[in-house]
Amino acid sequence: MAKNSNIVHQYFKKEQNGTKIIVRVNPIHWTGAELTITEAVAEMRELELDSQVIDDLKVDGFEEVNAIEFNLYLAGLL
Repeated sequence: MAKNSNIVHQYFKKEQNGTKIIVRVNPIHWTGAELTITEAVAEMRELELDSQVIDDLKVDGFEEVNAIEFNLYLAGLL
């Protein structure tokens, strides 16, 4: 089994001005992905992170959430 498949990612979400931002954090390799969702489009970008990212997200008003919403948007089901 691949090492990346054994990682439990952390997810954070913030909504403001009709835009939803959901961030997936890999707490082992400090990489991640950010989904930015508006009424018109959903965009994803890959991220290189540091060990302070979780504290930074909380300071910026992100709340910890589960993986369901992120993965539904990623699969194009929402």
